[in-house]
Amino acid sequence: MPVDKREAVASLLLRLRIAGVIDKRLFKAFEAVPRQNFVPLIFLDHSYEPGSFPIECGQIMTSADQVARTLLALDVEAGHRVLEVGTGSGYQAALLAHLGKKITSVDRYRTLVEKAKIRLDTLKITNTLISHADGMNGLPNSLFDRIVLNGSVVEPPKHLIEQLASNGVMIAPVGPPDGVQQLTRMTKIGSRFQNEVLFEVRMQPLKSGLSKAI
Repeated sequence: MPVDKREAVASLLLRLRIAGVIDKRLFKAFEAVPRQNFVPLIFLDHSYEPGSFPIECGQIMTSADQVARTLLALDVEAGHRVLEVGTGSGYQAALLAHLGKKITSVDRYRTLVEKAKIRLDTLKITNTLISHADGMNGLPNSLFDRIVLNGSVVEPPKHLIEQLASNGVMIAPVGPPDGVQQLTRMTKIGSRFQNEVLFEVRMQPLKSGLSKAI
């Protein structure tokens, strides 16, 4: 990694520490995954700066700072099975691959899925399965220790709730599609859920079905 990239990563990790994100495994994941591999070329020089970037299919690549705060709350352990709904650029999936055992990431846009696969293959990440699928349905007959939604919902989809294992955690932006949402952490305790609002976000709404055009 060139010197400027090392400095950029160090600057990102410093921002995270100031924001209260202090987690050695998470920091190692950020150091291991080159964010510049996932950012559109036009924004390459700004890869590690705060802020989000537009990507293909009219989607948004969430800021590294928000990704870090989300993953800290998700609290992925080495043996966990993780479902990510909304692959996007594949950056968060790559980070999750360094934290959990098996990562399943789904996106409704075939273009994003194909590009993300290439990026993860380039980094020789082998414990992540990226699929072109309707994430609102999750994966039938599957259970996950952690589920993260990279798009807003008015309320958590029932299918996804049913696929959360006991003591599992789901993080989702809950709120109106055209306004501010509450990033919410839902912990499954027996047959009930304990909800905790983490912070406010503005994220694009998750849509059901597959995009056939792109």
